[in-house]
Amino acid sequence: MNPQAMMTSIMSLALGTTIVTSSNHWIMAWAGLEVNTLAILPLISKSHHPRAIEATTKYFLTQATASALLLFSSMTNAWFTGQWDITHLTHPTSCLILTAAISMKLGLVPFHFWFPEILQGSSLTTGLLLATVMKFPPLTLFILTSHSLNPTLLTFMAIASAALGGWTGLNQTQTRKILAFSSISHLGWMTIIIIYTPKLTSLTFYLYCLMTAAIFLTLNTNKTLKLSTMMTAWTKTPSLTSTLMLALLSLAGLPPLTGFLPKWLIIQELTKQEMTSTATIITLLSLLGLFFYLRLAYCATITLPPNSINYMKLWQINKPVNTPTTILITLTILLLPMAPMILTIT
Repeated sequence: MNPQAMMTSIMSLALGTTIVTSSNHWIMAWAGLEVNTLAILPLISKSHHPRAIEATTKYFLTQATASALLLFSSMTNAWFTGQWDITHLTHPTSCLILTAAISMKLGLVPFHFWFPEILQGSSLTTGLLLATVMKFPPLTLFILTSHSLNPTLLTFMAIASAALGGWTGLNQTQTRKILAFSSISHLGWMTIIIIYTPKLTSLTFYLYCLMTAAIFLTLNTNKTLKLSTMMTAWTKTPSLTSTLMLALLSLAGLPPLTGFLPKWLIIQELTKQEMTSTATIITLLSLLGLFFYLRLAYCATITLPPNSINYMKLWQINKPVNTPTTILITLTILLLPMAPMILTIT
């Protein structure tokens, strides 16, 4: 891709995200979301592969529909209440339409069908942007309007996201699709607590971005797109592949790794809200996700290919690991002891 076009797209992404997060008016928020959508389209289609073009078309149609619903929701609210402020969304119909619009933007169940297909048609670096950066603006709007939304509906969507994200990821062999269903499952954890403690949703999202970025960059370094190629990754970067297992277990939420912190706090908060049964259900559903994380970790570090002669360690092409990936993996594994400081900051 042309470096100037790449820089323009990245700057437009930053501009759109800044507009959404700093605006108090629905029209400005909608404009920021549109800038974001138009900026990511060239990055998805940069490979000129038919699958990439198909993913770009699907993404544009889905996001355009979600943006239209969001604009319709804000106009309906302005019609009945005279308010265009984001935090003054009070009309029930507007709240329902907005929930559908933002769920479609994020990829929450039942509007999740587009996300795995688009991530599969993108490169790993673009997939990282889709799974992290592109979710930040709609999640910001979700947090700002969370006090007006229906808690029963959000709880149902969150549990459905955790269930389907784990269940549909079980039989996948493509790493990008597995990470897409992992993203859907994590969105369920963020959504279930958003009404009660929005700050905890933000913390969960930040830690999710940290762990997901570490795994995407590791897979990009090893050029690993499916489970069969993951088995030979140790011949290229043995140390990085060995830490990939810990990063995957952290994303699964196992103690004493970083990913355990948000799940622990969410379960604690749900128990305080007298939602013990809900906390139990979503905790049990996270075991589905744990299975395919363990499957990835097993393929990456424990499984050896059948022909050992062709897959001996290739010392001459041992790739150096860049500094950002190293820092992200370290934080993904070792951030839990800093939990008191993180909670104080948030």
